[in-house]
Amino acid sequence: MGSPLQQRVVLGFTAVHLGAIVATLWVLMLNGIVGFQLIDDGTPISLGLILLSAAALFIGTGYIALDTAFKYSGHFNSSMDDPNRNVGLYVLYQLAPLVFLVGFFILETILVLNVLGEKKPMLYLLASALLFAIGQIFQYVISTHICSGTNGKINGALFESLFTLLAVVMTWVFWSSITEDDWPMPVAGGTYT
Repeated sequence: MGSPLQQRVVLGFTAVHLGAIVATLWVLMLNGIVGFQLIDDGTPISLGLILLSAAALFIGTGYIALDTAFKYSGHFNSSMDDPNRNVGLYVLYQLAPLVFLVGFFILETILVLNVLGEKKPMLYLLASALLFAIGQIFQYVISTHICSGTNGKINGALFESLFTLLAVVMTWVFWSSITEDDWPMPVAGGTYT
């Protein structure tokens, strides 16, 4: 059946999607660095560095994806031939976000265990990592079996999205458990003040 949108629109949305993934995980890793207070968080310099670097990654990844899809410069034309390999997109879409994500978890583990001396928030962080890993298993391993079993009607993207959403929620719960501010929703049986 295919997509109801024109192929060019799908390719454009895909480029935006890839850029957003890279930029979002970059910002997540930078937020892991912010916890060490190398630069005061919330200052114009820290916000500017985060936003400008994320914008650069978003635009760069988006450009490479658009150039690959629409053959603007001709540099990535060979990636459209078999075996359809674009090393630039692979590094930006698969490897860089993985490095950023692992970096975030390492930074937060050091922050929580060594700097804050806490152990309970690590349960939330580990739950987040586990949920994310389950989502990736659905995306890269189980999806083909679901797609084959339903004759292409659905795939593992639904479950991948669900588990990724749950991982994001657990990351928020983790973050909320290590901050000192009062939030409208207590995480661990706290009371409103």
